[in-house]
This record gives sequence, structure tokens and C-alpha cells, in this order.
Amino acid sequence: MPKGKNRPGAEVNSGSMADIAFLLLIFFLVTTTIASDKGLYVQLPPKVEDRVEIKLKQRNIFNIQLNSNDLMLVEEEVMEIPELKEAVKRFVTNNGEDPDLSESPKDAVVSLKADRGTSYEMYISVLDALKRAYNELRAEHLGITLEEYLKLDRKNSEEDEAMYDDARKAFPYQVSDAEPTDVSKIAQ
Repeated sequence: MPKGKNRPGAEVNSGSMADIAFLLLIFFLVTTTIASDKGLYVQLPPKVEDRVEIKLKQRNIFNIQLNSNDLMLVEEEVMEIPELKEAVKRFVTNNGEDPDLSESPKDAVVSLKADRGTSYEMYISVLDALKRAYNELRAEHLGITLEEYLKLDRKNSEEDEAMYDDARKAFPYQVSDAEPTDVSKIAQ
């Protein structure tokens, strides 16, 4: 009888496998980040108990409509996102010169109406273009660059807060975000 036949086969010690699996589980639980959609930061106006009907002149309303195919209709004309910023700036700073545009920056209201099928990216792009237009107007009003305007430290500097408030009063960001409806009739 050969001597090696009764010899037991080589085994892997599995006694510590549970410990290793547990350590791997802890490692992945600690190091994994779960992406969460935080949504948009939008400051809503306070709730008003009594509805007050505000009448605006049609010339002071800048209409923007988005359809489910992400096409944008601005004042009854199809427009692309890069053109929107300048159109908003021209509308807001008209100061009554052109009878089709706003009477003053304080009277100008941008009405944004989106279809329920409008993509999130398109909606955000439009909001970004509107914000950028107003920020540029405010920076021009203060005589500083856009980067300097965006870096104003309102919490720690009274001078910066006064400048910011002055710019906001000169160009109030008045955007009416209408309830989504079916605006699919926009030309495609």
C-alpha cells in the first residue's frame, strides 16, 4: 500500500470566512454613498389667505412656454436657450422705449409655463438663463463684474448686503412659474 493514499487532502481553513465576509460588509456599508435627488431650491412666497388679483399690463409680461419636445416659444417665436438671456435683458431694460417691451424693470414679469412632459434639463436650462440675465443686469447696475456680484458676502459685510439689496430693488427677479399644462401646440 502506498504511503500517500491515506493522507487527507489539503483544505482551506474556512473558520475565518464569516469574519472576512462581515468585515467586507462593514467596509462597503461605510464607504458607499447613496445618491439622492435633492431637487431644486426655490423660495416660495408666503401663503396668502385672501387672494388679491393683480392686474398687469400685457406689455410687462414676458411669456416663455416649453413643450414636451423641449421646444421653447418666447413671445410667440421659437427661440433657443442661448438667445433667451439677451431677450430677457432687452425686455427688462426697455424702460418704456419700445411699446412691445416692459415699461420698467420693476414692472417686468417673466411668465414661465412648461408642459408636464418637458425634460428636467430643459426646465433647469431656462431657469439658469433667467437667473444669469438678472444677475448680469444687477452686476451692470452696480458697476461690477458678474463674478464680483456673485461673490458678494451678504452675511458678513454690511456694504455687500447694501449693494445686493440695491441691485435687487433695481432689478427684482419676478418670474411667474405657472402650473404645468398642455402646451403641446407649440410649433415643432
